Amino acid sequence: MNQVFAAAPGGKRELNKVFWAAGFGWMFDAMDVGLLSFILVALRKEWGLTAQEAGLLGTFNLVGMAVGAVLGGYLADRFGRRPVFLLTLVVFGAFSFGSAFAGGFGIMLALRFLMGVGLGAELPVASTLVSEFAPAATRGRMVVLLESFWAAGWILAAVLAYFVIPPYGWRVAVAVGALPIVLALWIRRKVPESPHYRREPERRIRIRELFTSYKRETIALWAVWFAIAFSYYGMFLWLPSVLVDKGFTMIQSFRYVLLMTLAQLPGYFAASYLVEKWGRKATLAVFLIASGAMALGFGFSQSTGTLLLTGALLSFFNLGAWGALYAYTPENYPAPIRGAGAGFAAGFGRIGSVIAPYLVGVLVQGHVGYAPIFSLFTAVLLIGTVMLLVYGVETKARESG
Repeated sequence: MNQVFAAAPGGKRELNKVFWAAGFGWMFDAMDVGLLSFILVALRKEWGLTAQEAGLLGTFNLVGMAVGAVLGGYLADRFGRRPVFLLTLVVFGAFSFGSAFAGGFGIMLALRFLMGVGLGAELPVASTLVSEFAPAATRGRMVVLLESFWAAGWILAAVLAYFVIPPYGWRVAVAVGALPIVLALWIRRKVPESPHYRREPERRIRIRELFTSYKRETIALWAVWFAIAFSYYGMFLWLPSVLVDKGFTMIQSFRYVLLMTLAQLPGYFAASYLVEKWGRKATLAVFLIASGAMALGFGFSQSTGTLLLTGALLSFFNLGAWGALYAYTPENYPAPIRGAGAGFAAGFGRIGSVIAPYLVGVLVQGHVGYAPIFSLFTAVLLIGTVMLLVYGVETKARESG
């Protein structure tokens, strides 16, 4: 790990602070997204929600993330990475805590949207901040390792769901989501601003360059972001419900999802090694194709063993692809438009994440089987991979600046 942190542009000590602060913020974000997949099971019983209404709850959260990603990326280029990162944690934590006291479906929709704004803004800003602090030789690995905190958050969500929701209820588990506010107080005093932003704090943001000078990069990134967000949120937000619908109890469902989630960590570690060995583009393409294959296998699985195996491999490859994508995205743009470029790509991808959970709810309510539903995710992932291979450029050797 010391080699990974060595020769950082802003100094090893500053990189350490930024990496761990961004990582824990990322972990709490993932924990909340993961908890939503579990509380959907509880809310469908407690509030009598239909599958379509449950999908809508996930969709509102993701609409907020789409808005937040675009807004956060733009503001990070305009006012700096650090203050926007801090603000996103406060917004996310405050509305997460408030959602623990939601009295009905309507207020929960509003709170999930506002939580999503904070969450969606935080992710591209955090990855840009770490990318600009990391040394060029290990920048890709650093950002993938940052993304591995997402797996830690999902594991934490699964643990909370298994041990807290059954005896104490979903509200206690969701209230833990307020912890990012405490992290923000620490960041306010300890975490520095990006060295690239400090060098040029007064800049004119030229958004049009995303569609002129960097059109090729933008096409590739937007296609991949859409494909991976569509597949991930469509599959993983519904994973506990899929298992319940396949005949498992809620407790069994939570246990199996926890086991599948554990496979995310080695997926990230494999991607963190391969982005420096193979390059960002090749690693991302391989993990996307493998993720599509495992989605197909999961959808057609009948036995418990096959479900666990394909579900674990789906977690391994899909989350490894996310890690490679977060490493790849900021490297496609220069510093003056890096935050906006990452934010706009993530924002466009969130359109896919908005559509997918609601679409799954509609299809489930229409008695469409999980085999064709997961086949759809496979097709979308393959289309995204083709767009990456045709339009994407390799960024491994690019200097950050």
